[in-house]
Amino acid sequence: MINPSIDVLTSKVDSKYSLVVAAAKRARQIVEGAPALVESESYKPVSQALFEIAAGKITYERTKTGIK
Repeated sequence: MINPSIDVLTSKVDSKYSLVVAAAKRARQIVEGAPALVESESYKPVSQALFEIAAGKITYERTKTGIK
């Protein structure tokens, strides 16, 4: 089973595209040394980012040029 589920993740964002971009940006921050905001069962940066999004710790802002 995949955790967190896609249903939970899509309820936190407005589209799957936004989910991918937000998770990728947060994963890059984690790789660069940013501390994890939630405890997760995975050590992989993308998985950690998805757990943070599911927990509501990561938000994003849509702009004309992309996502901040």
